[in-house]
Amino acid sequence: MKIGVSSYSFGKHLIATKCSYLDICDKAKEMGFDAIEFIDLEHYSSAMLGTEEETALKIKEHCEKIGLEISDYAVTADLLNVEAEVTVNKVLRRIDIASILGVKLLRHDICHALPKSYLYTYRDAIKVVAPRIRKITEYAAKKGIKTCSENHGRVFQSPERVEELILAVGSDNYGWLCDMGNFLGVDADPVKSVTIAAPYTFHVHAKDVLYKSGEGERPEGFGVTEGGNFIRGTVLGHGVVPIKQCINILKNKGYDGYITIEFEGKEECIPSIDAGLKFLKAVM
Repeated sequence: MKIGVSSYSFGKHLIATKCSYLDICDKAKEMGFDAIEFIDLEHYSSAMLGTEEETALKIKEHCEKIGLEISDYAVTADLLNVEAEVTVNKVLRRIDIASILGVKLLRHDICHALPKSYLYTYRDAIKVVAPRIRKITEYAAKKGIKTCSENHGRVFQSPERVEELILAVGSDNYGWLCDMGNFLGVDADPVKSVTIAAPYTFHVHAKDVLYKSGEGERPEGFGVTEGGNFIRGTVLGHGVVPIKQCINILKNKGYDGYITIEFEGKEECIPSIDAGLKFLKAVM
């Protein structure tokens, strides 16, 4: 397995310093990462180096120069609640960007919420989004790129729902970005969840969270889980996610890809990413 870091982890640094994407590539290499994952390049507009296409090409060339791999490209999408053709075409264009970056994997979202009707379930959503996901992954396959979706966004955050969606899409080219920490957002046990996810996993996010019972007062800075408990991102190794156990499950199921640190805590990002890397190397 190789260790990567998401550009999303450097968000506070990107905003505070207005540095470019090339600068965080240098920082990731300096820290000792094998690879970097990029999210929507236009998300941090000040870090761009021209158009999206120009930025992707410059990142690819720079990473080749410094010996840093680009693990994947992660993009936002809502394949359920907005105009389908527009959204699908947006993701297809992002696959073209992924091709410029030289990556072999693209992660796209599924949806953010169900229509406001108690009669509409996630299974109804699967019927709608599965053929759209299939169209996306068929296009990607022609470019030698696999696609996947992450367990986040509440609707498809529990392991059983994501598995059901993947089976409905029914393509060997479409799989799972398994985020160890996100399962707790729907109060699902990370170990059981990763066990379900492992056979379908194309990529992994190592993320840690603080998790407290909803019996007490909500601590400042904490979000609320689906079950009414309290959750907050933190430094890898500082929270409750059994990172080593999850990695061992993935190894035992044959996963040998990237383990990407995705830090989204309240702490300062650079020292937190560095501490997370040290922890991850120790448990791997």
